Amino acid sequence: MIQVYSDATPNGHKVHIMLEECGLSYKVHHVDIGAGDQFKPEFLAISPNNKIPAIVDPDGPDGQPMPIFESGAILIYLASKTGRFLGNTDREKFVTLQWLMFQMGSIGPMLGQAHHFRVYAPEKIEYAVNRYTNEARRLYGVMDKRLSSNAYLAGSDYTIADIATFPWIRSWQNQGIDWADFPHAKRWFDEINERPAVKRGVAVLADTRKSLTDEKSKEILFGAMQYAKH
Repeated sequence: MIQVYSDATPNGHKVHIMLEECGLSYKVHHVDIGAGDQFKPEFLAISPNNKIPAIVDPDGPDGQPMPIFESGAILIYLASKTGRFLGNTDREKFVTLQWLMFQMGSIGPMLGQAHHFRVYAPEKIEYAVNRYTNEARRLYGVMDKRLSSNAYLAGSDYTIADIATFPWIRSWQNQGIDWADFPHAKRWFDEINERPAVKRGVAVLADTRKSLTDEKSKEILFGAMQYAKH
């Protein structure tokens, strides 16, 4: 049984959804990032960057336990383990991986900054709000154009690129997005949102979800504790 160390965040949901889509058995260990659980030595031993999610597969490639951190790496690992959602040919795999990297390098970081400056920042800095809201809209435009001629981000098949991207798009309102501007992305979002495995995946740890806007949580996530030596 795969051990999953996670929280109810977009990056956590990526892995929850993938595990549900693949039908793999797993046990979730809640890492309360608002309380600082990510800095505990036992978690840092698995995820040295103090970020969720992380997994430990007791049945690794060599028969030994395999710990993995970074959500994109986890998705690739699970896709390789199960032979699903990565593509069958080399071309399909590389197309999938480039759109996965689009999520990892652009969608996640930029939409995360949009969330921070629009929702979490202690003061509203107009330049930062405009900068990241505009970047969010640009990225939605990239997806919308791609999805105007493809069912999914990597082409005709649902892949880990979609699984990685979808959870970040669930917070479209916090990103200043008007769906009327991105009809193809909206079609894609609605379709994925109705997948049974996706519904199960986003329900994982949902009862632990909190706003993270209280002063203690913000200090842990964005203050001195984040930058202390652990």
